[in-house]
Amino acid sequence: MESGPGGGGPAAPREYRMEELAAKAGITVRTLRFYRERGLIPPPRREGRIAWYDERHLARLHTIAALLERGHTLSGIADLTAAFESGRDAGEALGLVEPTEETPVRLTPEALADHFAGEVTPENLAAALDLGYLAVDGEEIVHISRRLLDVSAALVREGVPLAAVLAAGREVRAHADALAALFVDLLHAHASDQDVSRLRPLAKHVVEAELSLAMDRRLAEGADEV
Repeated sequence: MESGPGGGGPAAPREYRMEELAAKAGITVRTLRFYRERGLIPPPRREGRIAWYDERHLARLHTIAALLERGHTLSGIADLTAAFESGRDAGEALGLVEPTEETPVRLTPEALADHFAGEVTPENLAAALDLGYLAVDGEEIVHISRRLLDVSAALVREGVPLAAVLAAGREVRAHADALAALFVDLLHAHASDQDVSRLRPLAKHVVEAELSLAMDRRLAEGADEV
């Protein structure tokens, strides 16, 4: 296949003409034009009358094919694409939470769809981006926390709608911020800055114990009402 012009030194990124890209992606040129007109892929680089596409376009076409196989419509994919492209950059988002004990997870859009089968809608994606659970890094998505991703997916598998999980997450975030402020202020008032990080696990143990006791009380109240 033909590639775009390039000089010596490091190899230039691989580029494709429209016919080459369509063949590489296993679609027709007509379909590729349709995707481009619908804004499903970014505009190509133009050199005179020639349009050059690169690996990012090929990756996007593979994502479109994978999402179509998972039951998404082209209209829905267009909305998802718009949400991805308006999402916060991963570097910016992760910079807001560093240092952190959480492990970020990199996902392709189709892998995210697999985690939340049928629940990755433009509305849910926008909510997750707004909440800061997700960020965008090129063609990849970054979830800020492996633990939050696993728990959210587990709740969805148990029948809890993802929209409800995200709404609850927003409320939990508000309470967690308040608890964090309480403990950080307490430690700053009675310990050195160096000790604050060392004593951080104690705050988590208090919250876990109090949450466990609170759930015991709430479940007992529910049993009494029955």
